[in-house]
Amino acid sequence: MTQTPSPDKARTADGPPLRTIRRAQLHKIVPLADTTIYEMERRGEFPRRFALTRRCVVWDLAEVETWLAERKRQAQEGTQERAPLPDVRDRKTRPVRNR
Repeated sequence: MTQTPSPDKARTADGPPLRTIRRAQLHKIVPLADTTIYEMERRGEFPRRFALTRRCVVWDLAEVETWLAERKRQAQEGTQERAPLPDVRDRKTRPVRNR
């Protein structure tokens, strides 16, 4: 009887074992909402998940760690693209008082 390797121990073509993580483990590492992760994947800004079975998707842990390291480097260099701050003068409730 041959034993199939578990998904966490599958070997990649270039050497070291491929370690995969499921959604719950991903959320412990990257505290983003599912929709945010999916949108970033679609735009190519986050490592893509892949299906192990029809009902199980996983992410490559090494790719996620590389993505985190790159985000940290960009934040330290000040080159990380950020959303613009909202214009508080456009608020409908609790408008800003002119002094």
